[in-house]
Amino acid sequence: MAEECTHDCSTCGQDCSSRNEPQDLTEKLNEYSSVKKVIGVVSGKGGVGKSTVTSLMAVMFNRMGYHTAILDADITGPSIPKAFGIKEKALGSEKGILPITTHSGIEIMSVNLLLENETDPVVWRGPILAGTVKQFWSDVVWQDVDYMFVDMPPGTGDVPLTVFQSLPLDGIIIVTSPQELVSMIVGKAVKMAQLMNVPILGMIENMSCYICPDCGKKHYPFGESRLEAVAGEFGLKILGRLPIDPKHSTACDNGTVESVLCPEAQEAAETIEKLFCS
Repeated sequence: MAEECTHDCSTCGQDCSSRNEPQDLTEKLNEYSSVKKVIGVVSGKGGVGKSTVTSLMAVMFNRMGYHTAILDADITGPSIPKAFGIKEKALGSEKGILPITTHSGIEIMSVNLLLENETDPVVWRGPILAGTVKQFWSDVVWQDVDYMFVDMPPGTGDVPLTVFQSLPLDGIIIVTSPQELVSMIVGKAVKMAQLMNVPILGMIENMSCYICPDCGKKHYPFGESRLEAVAGEFGLKILGRLPIDPKHSTACDNGTVESVLCPEAQEAAETIEKLFCS
């Protein structure tokens, strides 16, 4: 007679169906929350403007009439609150943690909204970082969100793995820049997504070029783009190219990213929208 199951497979040697079936590690959404689409924003390395792209996509989708949100999963390097000029701290209720709402109605949750001082370093080990990301999904009250963008730290470490496993991602955007657009770096992000069975929506190239404000000519300070070649190598869709614009970085530094006018970002957002509406 088989022993009574303790539901702890780590201490059991039985070869049963429960042990062989893949486990669903997805965290449950807060019972008072509603999130329709979740899009992860990833990069193979740092310094490519991933948080800027995340912010711009949330802003552009918001202007298109969708209720958007940003889950800042870059726990050790959070920059989303600064881009939106958020100074206040998140509060709690009997329902859960309440995200901060920006001037235009975008919901934000970041570890900086919980720290006493925004300059305090987050010196936490991997399991705590991963647990915090899960709490941002399960303990925060997200109100009728149409599109949530998840700003992830670069690479393929604990936090990206947690997001891939614990959040019901509808797809990811891979952010690149000309100076780092090589097959090896993009390939790491692509293979991780494939390993975790997460759809790849496509690639956005940030800092693609500089457009002279006087003559309108495009200059390529980081060299000519290889975006088409790399996208073709991995069979990825090109979602858009964002130019170098000092106004964008100034807006993020001043907390006024919601005022940014960027036709290229708007076109990228519309391209992504079509992927879900087709």
